[in-house]
This record gives sequence, C-alpha cells and structure tokens, in this order.
Amino acid sequence: MHINTALTWSWLNVLTKKRYDALISVFGNLDDALSAIDESLLKSLGCREETIFKTLNRLEEFDVDWYTQQLHKRGITLISIEDDEYPNALRSLPDPPIFLSYIGSLNILKQPCIALVGTRDISLYGKMVTEEFTNAFVKSGIVTVSGLARGIDTEVAKETIKAGGKTVAVLGHGLPLITPVESKRLSEEIVKNGGLLLSEYPLDASADKYTFPARNRIIAGLCLVTVVLEAGKGSGALITADLAVDYGRDAYAVPGQIFEDTYLGCHTSIARNMTKIACNPNAVLQDIGIISNTKQNFVHYEPKDETEKTLLQTLTTMPQSTGDIVEKSALSPSSINATLTMLELQGVAKNVGNGQWVKK
Repeated sequence: MHINTALTWSWLNVLTKKRYDALISVFGNLDDALSAIDESLLKSLGCREETIFKTLNRLEEFDVDWYTQQLHKRGITLISIEDDEYPNALRSLPDPPIFLSYIGSLNILKQPCIALVGTRDISLYGKMVTEEFTNAFVKSGIVTVSGLARGIDTEVAKETIKAGGKTVAVLGHGLPLITPVESKRLSEEIVKNGGLLLSEYPLDASADKYTFPARNRIIAGLCLVTVVLEAGKGSGALITADLAVDYGRDAYAVPGQIFEDTYLGCHTSIARNMTKIACNPNAVLQDIGIISNTKQNFVHYEPKDETEKTLLQTLTTMPQSTGDIVEKSALSPSSINATLTMLELQGVAKNVGNGQWVKK
C-alpha cells in the first residue's frame, strides 16, 4: 500500500485483522478502501456509532505531511502487516496488529525472545527473581520482552541493560506518551543500548483499560515463551501467559511464599496447569532447546568466627530485615552490621534494598 495510506489508516486506529481482511476481500487493497471510507463502510465493518463518529472526525482532521514530520522528528518508523520487515512471529497470530510503530532496532526480533512479565507491586523477592532470570537469559543470547510498566517490567529492562543485553518494550499507547513518566529516561536507555520500543497505536493514543490487554497479545506473540516472575490474583501478567498458551507457546510462572498475595496468581496458574513451574531460568532455557551459558554457582565459604557462622545460619534466600536478623541470631546490631558488610564483600550475602539481606 502507499505510505500515505498506511499513515492514514494507522492514525484512524480502527483496523483489526478481521476488518482488514474484509476490506481486502472487497477492495483488493487499503488504498482503494481508504477512498471509499464513509459511515456506511465503517458500519459494515461492525464499528459502533461512537467509533464511526470518532473515525470520521480523525480522518477529516488528519494532515499526512504534519504526521510524517512528527514521526521523523521522533525517529519513529511505521510498518504494516504487508511489509517484509513485519515480524514473522506476529503474522501467525489470529489477531495480529495491522500497523506497528517503532524506535530502535527491529532486527533484534529475529533473535530468540522471551517475555518476562509480572506485577506492578514488585516485592524484594520479586526483584531477586527478576535479576536472576533476566541475567541468565541475557547471558544465553536471549532478547527480553516486557511492557515498561512499573514494577517487574521496568526491572526487566534495567537488569537487561545492566547485563549488556537487548530488550523490547511493547507499549499500550502512542510511542511519545511514555507511561509512567519516570520511565521516559529508561525508554531512551533501551534504544541507546540497541533495544526496541514498539506500539500498534498512533502517536496521540493514550493508555486505557483496553490498550494494555491488547498490548499483552503482542508481548506473548513475539516470544518463544512467557515467564511470569511475580503476579497476584487478577494480574495482567496472567493474561499474557494465557495468550501465550492460546498461541501454542509455553508459559511459566515462578513460585513464591504461599503467604504472599503478590504470588497468588502464580500459584493458582501453576496449580491449575495453566503454566509450568519455573524454579530456575536454566530449566526454561533447556525446555526451549537453548543451552544455558550460566552455571549455578554455590560459593563455599568457611566462616572466620562464631558471629559469621551464626549469621550464615540465620540468613536465607528470602529477604530479612536487620531487626529480624538481630532477633533470630541474638547478636548485637553493631556486630551484625559489620559482619554483614564483610560477608557481602566475600560474595556470600547481599543487601537487596530497604535494609534487607539474603544469603547468596
């Protein structure tokens, strides 16, 4: 189709795959379909009155030259399902996006991709899980894919960049309207480090309750598998996992403590066999036929005194506050703080934030 046709239909934001197919069957191409667009045509496509009114208004106000300039100014490229560059992983979906706007390297989608998704209310344990899985996948040549929302999504992006990998952020709104606003700088870092920002929406489309579930199908569709790193009951991450299964791909969920609400979604999906259990990243890699480039490193460390010995017996892989450690170990706060610092330098303990510690 002509580039101006693609720009206009993308701006209208009304085409689903079903509607696209209907127009192609009648007109043969979207160029002729655009010339025939009116209330009757939109109604025949199943559009509601509100959608028809909005679409015709957007068509009347659209300035293709202005829109082209806006895309160029922001370094955004638009492609359609008819273009060779369109990701093959999405073509096979029952409901692929007709248009995609992107900033960054589209070529990274040709590499193996894994979706890492989860709750916005990330816990310290969830951060540890995210770090562990993201690092292992990056070291094995995987491109991580997430949604750039608060919580797990942003941690996946940060950890990927930190590990020297490439990540894809699929957005549920127009590319210039980064949400949350504090993720604006992170989005720039993603592109700077060879990653990709991707959206099916026009530049001015804001996020709403419908756009995020729609975005999730793209995340699932791009990836070999989807891994839910932390999810409470009703989490949108579970939608992504369900979609992955619907698309004939595997989905995994990481287990947490049975008392943690932020892992209730993971536990329910595992119990109902909706997702496989992912106790470590290497198991996921092996399942998809990728040999892990990471090894489980267990540091053998001989405590130098009774204080170190007591602390190593007290610490677990679950985060504990200094107060909890004082209570369990019966050691003084001053000796604990000094010894924890020394154990961290030896690589056998780690401060995971908010004054909480774990054994490595």
